[in-house]
Amino acid sequence: MSSEKELYVTKIKDGTVIDHISPGFALNVIRILNITGKEGYVVSAVVNVPSGKLGKKDIVKIESRELIPGEVDKIALISPKATINIIRNYEVVDKKKVKLPKVIKGIVRCINPSCISNAKEPIESFFLVEIVDPLRIRCHYCGGIMEMSDVLKQF
Repeated sequence: MSSEKELYVTKIKDGTVIDHISPGFALNVIRILNITGKEGYVVSAVVNVPSGKLGKKDIVKIESRELIPGEVDKIALISPKATINIIRNYEVVDKKKVKLPKVIKGIVRCINPSCISNAKEPIESFFLVEIVDPLRIRCHYCGGIMEMSDVLKQF
């Protein structure tokens, strides 16, 4: 049996490692980052690997690409314990935990078809975070509640 210190995926020279993703959510992270495989990035995903802190976790490594703040907010929506590691020349140069903002704007749409944010008005969606884990957000306009499953359907 392999030891816990064994690498499941090799190190990357430059890019981003998203660690401590909620178990089973690595493919969702890839999807919300709009990575299809056609961009040319080398992407590695490891699902349900042992974790001392979480029991199990997922990891996504993206070579030659760094995330932008809006992408980090999307990851925080579905995996609030994730960490983002920026890698340059095989070294971690920046490491930060994702943090779900108290207000979510323009990332997801309200599931209420009658909501003003879905009426082709020039406004962006606006949600207040009620609970981080498990996710529960409330639409500012109509008061509709969305949970993780509703958010995942949009990516």
